Amino acid sequence: MTAAWTPVALARDLPRLCVMPVCVDGTQLALWRSATGRLAAWADRCPHRGMRLSHGFVRGEALSCIYHGWSYGSDGHCLRIPAHPDLVPPEAIRVPVFHAMESGGVVWVVTQATDALPPTVEGTPLRSLTVEAAVDWDAAGFSVSGPVARGQLSGMMVTILVQPLPQGRFALHALAEATASPSAQIEVSRGLEGLRRRAEEAFA
Repeated sequence: MTAAWTPVALARDLPRLCVMPVCVDGTQLALWRSATGRLAAWADRCPHRGMRLSHGFVRGEALSCIYHGWSYGSDGHCLRIPAHPDLVPPEAIRVPVFHAMESGGVVWVVTQATDALPPTVEGTPLRSLTVEAAVDWDAAGFSVSGPVARGQLSGMMVTILVQPLPQGRFALHALAEATASPSAQIEVSRGLEGLRRRAEEAFA
């Protein structure tokens, strides 16, 4: 288990040519997938005017800011400034880049240099949901190791990957057993809603 890696999304929720905001270790990031399926996690600020890059758009292998259209390549370096089409952007215009990796149908991000790989998890990616309070995993009958919680919901073994968010909130990324039928997945999803409700009622 490597605590440095944080689960941020189910891979199926980030199709090609899409970008979404995520938070890792209190750092706001723009997570995006290129036309060829390459993952990238960048600081969520355009170097030009600070606009969130997660509001931007993906074209091919580049991410562009929605404000003035500055475009950045896979290494974070600025490729094009529309207002100055003949200008070759200086190397100094660059977005901070972090490591993102897909494993077991989950997207993981690490903000520190590491040689370790993300944790290995198995199962059918089910859904992600946000909880406004911490879950009492012991009371729920789950065992926890790093960001991975495993236990029974609706009579089925479930793996839940826990992503801390600002202001005491958490994102839960759930995987059901690989053999779970569609109806069983629906029951597990209802169980997740119950887990969230109990956590938030206990906090209120």
